[in-house]
Amino acid sequence: MGASFRINGYAMKKIDKTKLPSRHVSVGPERAPHRSYYYAMGMTKQQINQPFVGVATTWNEAAPCNISLARQAQVVKKGVSAAGGTPREFTTITVTDGIAMGHQGMKSSLISREVIADSVELTVRGHCYDALVGLAGCDKSLPGLMMAMVRLNIPSVFIYGGSIMPGSFKGKDVTVQDVFEAVGQYAAGKITEDDIHALEEVACPTAGSCGGQFTANTMGGVSEALGLALPGSAGAPAPYESRDQLGFDSGRTVMELIANNIRPRDIVTLKALQNAAAVVAATGGSTNAALHLPAIAHEAGIKFDLHDVGRIFHETPYIADLKPGGKYVQKDLYEAGGIPIIMKTLLESGYLHGDCMTVTGKTVKENLKNVVFPKDQVVVHSAKKPISKTGGVVTLKGNLAPEGAIVKVAGMKNLLFSGPARVFDCEEDAFKAVEAGKYKDGEVLVIRYEGPRGGPGMREMLATTAAIYGQGRGDKVALITDGRFSGATRGFCIGHVGPEAAVGGPIALLKNGDIISLDAVKGTISVDLSAKELDARKKSWKPREHDYQSGALWRYSQIVGPAEGGAVTHPGGKKEKKTYADI
Repeated sequence: MGASFRINGYAMKKIDKTKLPSRHVSVGPERAPHRSYYYAMGMTKQQINQPFVGVATTWNEAAPCNISLARQAQVVKKGVSAAGGTPREFTTITVTDGIAMGHQGMKSSLISREVIADSVELTVRGHCYDALVGLAGCDKSLPGLMMAMVRLNIPSVFIYGGSIMPGSFKGKDVTVQDVFEAVGQYAAGKITEDDIHALEEVACPTAGSCGGQFTANTMGGVSEALGLALPGSAGAPAPYESRDQLGFDSGRTVMELIANNIRPRDIVTLKALQNAAAVVAATGGSTNAALHLPAIAHEAGIKFDLHDVGRIFHETPYIADLKPGGKYVQKDLYEAGGIPIIMKTLLESGYLHGDCMTVTGKTVKENLKNVVFPKDQVVVHSAKKPISKTGGVVTLKGNLAPEGAIVKVAGMKNLLFSGPARVFDCEEDAFKAVEAGKYKDGEVLVIRYEGPRGGPGMREMLATTAAIYGQGRGDKVALITDGRFSGATRGFCIGHVGPEAAVGGPIALLKNGDIISLDAVKGTISVDLSAKELDARKKSWKPREHDYQSGALWRYSQIVGPAEGGAVTHPGGKKEKKTYADI
């Protein structure tokens, strides 16, 4: 886009602003009213004549995941400015799962992903920004921002805000997972109320997202594996000063992407999505990735559903010994070498596509050229000597879930389970039964009408699963739901069962005592009922009306698609006539 020159010591290509979206709000005599607004904010003529870069954060005071993002955004802005761009900061919402968990607030969680993506799209469209740097901390904000980047298709760089430091309790590292499980321990009489208070005060000692390989850290790894984030940027914990350099470099990098016209859809290809799924499997990541990767793919018009993700999971070895199934937290992974060493050993063993473009302007293989897999660490195993040959996450299918289901098997010893169903029509009823010990070893607990439409909002069930584990019965029962599970969930817990109960899926037809069989080796989930019996039950089944008949939750329930395709709410890239980037 023109000759090279230097800005603040950096070699840059000259950018022709008359070919960028911001020309509509800053170039020509007819845009004088628009420019008057910029002067009102203290911008100079030079800044107005430069590319406009949106710097989007999910900063708020809801939770520690988000609290450091405002500070990090300032460093990103310095990087943009140093490379000849004009940063324009804005924020969007988050719903923090750790606080929304275990009550009606969790219905807002997955919906927030769509609101984040939509609000970023509207902000960028309305103000004609030329590029985007997105900073996110909590679970749904990461995929929400990445979805917006792919949807808009303007040069974009993602940067994760970083994980929390582990807490210390009675001589061992702890996370919020331990606090959730302590509730079950208390209900079982294993610990006192004073023990819970002592644990809750130390479990989350700093800013940052939950410390294990839960959803936020999983999706942070995804951002690197996809190529939307700088290599190594997902690893450093939120309090580390090294995040400042990562932020600055991200701001500078987005200017290089503008100059070279490298866009998200040049990066987020089918191969890149397969790479991301492989990293999720290798790290025993959150089952939520099987919702978010299809949703990101959908924005680019790429078919990559639950079953496509599942095939990658099945083919990829599990190599990172991370909580909740393993021993270590994100800080430990960072100190061992972070996502780059995981990608390096996967690439060397043939589990990654090395030719995928990334935000560095180089391929995955080129980025990893000088990365050496460290032998003097215990967090990440070589892909040639994995913890297990199959990935830490498995998809299932059968007459109980024709559209599929998913389970995290990292750390699980028993991959087979069969037993009678104990059925609940909402999470609250299940939690009350668990808290009171009103369930039997060998049962399969069923929580239904918690899917995307039926919830509405597809709640996570960490409060219930953690209580079971805290009672010492995590390996004695199984749990299935058309809702979701937290990345912190462990045990034989199967989510995303589809079709969901609200649309008459087989899970809606279950009765107490029906024998359910689960096989995470063969990838099957079935109920011991004939097709004839299921058909007979379907004829007498009646749709169940949820309590949300107005507002955002009602609107979501009207338009959301199945979990199989990522629970998306619009037609996606395949139906586009023109991307925003080409206005």
